[in-house]
This record gives sequence, structure tokens and C-alpha cells, in this order.
Amino acid sequence: MPTPTPRIEISIVVPMHNEEANIEAFFSRMKALFQELDTSYEIVCVNDGSQDGTLQSLMRYQEQDPHIRLIDLSRNFGKEVALTAGLDYSKGEAVIPIDADLQDPPELIPEMIAKWREGYDVVYATRRSRKGESTVKKTTANLFYRLLDRISEIEIPRNTGDFRLMDRRVVDALKRMPERNRFMKGLFAWVGFNQTAIYYDRDPRVAGETSWNYIKLWRLAVDGITSFSATPLKVWSYLGLFLSLTALVYAAYLVVRVLMHGVDVPGYASMMVVILFMGGMQLITLGVIGEYLGRIFTEVKRRPLYLVKETRGFENDE
Repeated sequence: MPTPTPRIEISIVVPMHNEEANIEAFFSRMKALFQELDTSYEIVCVNDGSQDGTLQSLMRYQEQDPHIRLIDLSRNFGKEVALTAGLDYSKGEAVIPIDADLQDPPELIPEMIAKWREGYDVVYATRRSRKGESTVKKTTANLFYRLLDRISEIEIPRNTGDFRLMDRRVVDALKRMPERNRFMKGLFAWVGFNQTAIYYDRDPRVAGETSWNYIKLWRLAVDGITSFSATPLKVWSYLGLFLSLTALVYAAYLVVRVLMHGVDVPGYASMMVVILFMGGMQLITLGVIGEYLGRIFTEVKRRPLYLVKETRGFENDE
């Protein structure tokens, strides 16, 4: 008879892109943590097209530790897709995504597991403070979450990233979502189930520089808004109605003024202001429509979310 597949209770999913400087500290803290926990586990590392020595370091650690699994993607697909790949390959009864930069402390994992064993399906970590981040980044992040909270059709927890524990039922539900434009924080909230929060102070990066510049953060914000709200499309209908009514009222005013005071030569400056204003509004409207249309274009092509070049460590479970 074949040997039964060993039961894995906890899967740690780690998307990595150019994280060579953090790998040693990450595995050191993870090893110390799970030595104290009486549970079976795996660490699923996803190399998302790194250009430094991340892949070589992961291979070396994987050869030394059978708990480590490695997924090497064929190129850089982005963090949201790399995280999806890790969820797809994970086998644990509970799955915990975490970043390799250690801004989200692994030492919170025992508290998450305790909440899970109490009966919660999702235990997400909410930041009380964000150390090592600029005032501009903190302010823009806060504004984004406030805006998303107002216009989204679902409630997405503020100041909450990907760091959370999810029961296998939740992960299986996420795997049924084939959409290409993925805003994982929204998907985590959309699936529902029994969720609770724990609170912590976020640490600065242990080493290296983040690859999340303001352009990438802007794109992520646009993905979040367009994936979970149609308000940007609807608002232009109301704005167009308002401008039409305003134009009608102004036209009536001009008719009355001409009847009372005769023909008046319109001002060049006011005409140019109106033309430029309306032209700008039309371009913004087309841009918003284009964002949604571009996402439809991406979805209908139905390309794979990611391509895997190589996997290591999963043969231990066969």
C-alpha cells in the first residue's frame, strides 16, 4: 500500500522579488518560531522573477530544509499573482501569506493559530502604526483606504495587508476565482466567512529596498478601485446630468438677458474656460471608461495567471 501523504497543518506562503538580503533573517526567525510550535508546516516560497541572488539562496535553503518548497515563476508576474501561485500550491489546513522583508512579524503567527483554533476562518493583522515609512506614503495609504471604504461594494479592512491566516475552506474559495486583475486584499474580504482582527505595530524592512514605488502603488490602487466598485463609471453620469442642467439654466439666463438688454458680445476668456473645462472632463471620462475596458480586454483573453518554470520540494508530499 502507498504511504499516506503526511498531514500539513500550517502553510506559510512567501512571494519574493529581489529579497536576497532578507532571506537569511527570514528563515532564521521562521525556524525559531516553528521549533516552539507543536504543529506540522511548510514554507511555500514563490520566486517572482528575481534578478538578484534570491533564487540561488532559496535553492540552497530548500536543499537543507524539507519544510521549504520552491516555486520559480517563468518571469515577474507581480506580487498579487505570485501570492495566488503560492495559495494554489499550498497544502496546509490553514494558510498564512507573509512578506520576506519581515515588516510583518512572524511572531504573531501563534496568536493567529490560537484564534483559528477558536473557530475563526480568517484572522487578519491590522497595523496600528507603520514604522520606517514616509509621511507621504502613510497619508496616501490612509486616503486610499478611506476612499475604497466609501465606494466599495464590500467592506475591506483599513490598514490591513496580505498578512493573515486563512482556513483551507477560504483558500479553496479563492482558488475558484479566475480573474486576471487581482486585488488580493479585496478578494480576501469578498469571500466572507468568520473573520476577526489582531493588531500590531509594523516594523521597518530588515534589509534591502522595497520594489513598491509610487507608480506601482498607484496601479495597485486603481486595480483595487476598479475591481470592487463601479462608482467611477456611475459618477460621470451624474456629473454629466449636473453640467447639462447647469448649461440649461445658463442658456435661459442668456435668453432673458438678451430680451432685456439686447445682444451682448460674449467674452473670449469665459468661452475658452468652458471649452477647456468640458474637454478635460471628456478626456477624464474616456480615461475611466478605458480603465474598465482594458480590464475586460485582459479577462476575455483568458491567458494563464502565471507560468511555472520549476518547482522543488513538493515531491516530498507525493
